[in-house]
Amino acid sequence: MFRRGFDRVSVELFLLRRRMATWVLLTVWTLLGLMFGYIVPYVTYRGDDGRPNMLEAMLPEQITQTLLDGFPFFGGAIALILGVLAVGSELGWDTLKTLFTQRPGRGVVFTAKMAALAIMLVPFVVSLFAFGAIAGVVIARLEGVDIIWPDTTTVIQGMLAGWLVLAVWALVGVLLAVATRGTSLAIGFGILYTLVIEGLISALAGSVNQLEPIVDPFLRANTYSLVRPLGGAGSGTGDSAATDGPGAFSGPYVDELQALVVLMVYMVMFIGVSAWLLRKRDVA
Repeated sequence: MFRRGFDRVSVELFLLRRRMATWVLLTVWTLLGLMFGYIVPYVTYRGDDGRPNMLEAMLPEQITQTLLDGFPFFGGAIALILGVLAVGSELGWDTLKTLFTQRPGRGVVFTAKMAALAIMLVPFVVSLFAFGAIAGVVIARLEGVDIIWPDTTTVIQGMLAGWLVLAVWALVGVLLAVATRGTSLAIGFGILYTLVIEGLISALAGSVNQLEPIVDPFLRANTYSLVRPLGGAGSGTGDSAATDGPGAFSGPYVDELQALVVLMVYMVMFIGVSAWLLRKRDVA
């Protein structure tokens, strides 16, 4: 039983690895993280608009704080697209229909896909932190600053928090793909919800107090609240472009423990609803 399950996950991982879109998304994600975490801030720092405290955020010691700013924003959008493609592509190609009419069952196939998706998100986290470390070292050398590495525990916590943020958004993509039985509508609605609905309402909540209870359960508010204790999301420990730029988020924030619980509940809910839809729907 365990061997068959492992083989099924290996097959799903092979499919994700062989899909060009996976590597395109990984490349875009890494470039975005470097762009807003290091390249744009360094160009600004070296220009007329540079501020002395901007350099600190780009050094290796601040890698966790600098990189975590991007996970809830464009990281969420990238993970959502990956989740849609992981399931929606095969629904559109009718390959899942063939699998569902043979062995293994729908539950086994779906579980293997979710396990493979969770594993595939690991390179997205590791890649960004690896290239972020390289960028930090290069900047430190260019500026003649001593290289000081952060505490290992802080880095591990940051990577785990980043993975959880990506995982929740990827499951949003899975649910949308299953609900729409495809990719185009799922990606379109997912981006619309991420950037417009949650983004606009969260922005308005800063000036309209009555909207705060509505924003508190949002993925945006809870993912930003999760990374904030580790230095991300405008916690005041740096001056990255993500804090002042496209990833800006001014609240409302929730307690970090509450954010963790809410995100875990969302994960269970998204997986449960997606699995239920796959089991109840006709394969035709």
